[in-house]
Amino acid sequence: MADETGHLPRRPARILMATIWSLQGLRAAWLHESSFRLEVYLLVLLGPLALWLGDDGVERALLLGSCLLVLAVELLNSAIEAVIERYGPEHHELAGRAKDMGSAAVFVTMLNVLLVWGLVLLPRWI
Repeated sequence: MADETGHLPRRPARILMATIWSLQGLRAAWLHESSFRLEVYLLVLLGPLALWLGDDGVERALLLGSCLLVLAVELLNSAIEAVIERYGPEHHELAGRAKDMGSAAVFVTMLNVLLVWGLVLLPRWI
């Protein structure tokens, strides 16, 4: 897909800028979102466990990937909340619905972690 100038490949400088913007987003999430920090702490704990408990590359990818997915969805949820807060603190039904749906998306990915870890690890102990 072409960028705004119609060019297909990105120049190295544009790739560098995209990386910098992504790192700024991670830093903002770390500084302003306590849920994100908690999920990073859980990843620090579960990440090495995933690599140790997975029997092969697929299992390790599933265990670790399910945890990384929670972080990605938390970042999207935080972005939604930031945009909504930008327009003011007054209550609006649609704003509340959007924030609730973002929270539900994070919850579903956390359920996914439980499901993946359970399906991968429980058969070994049964």
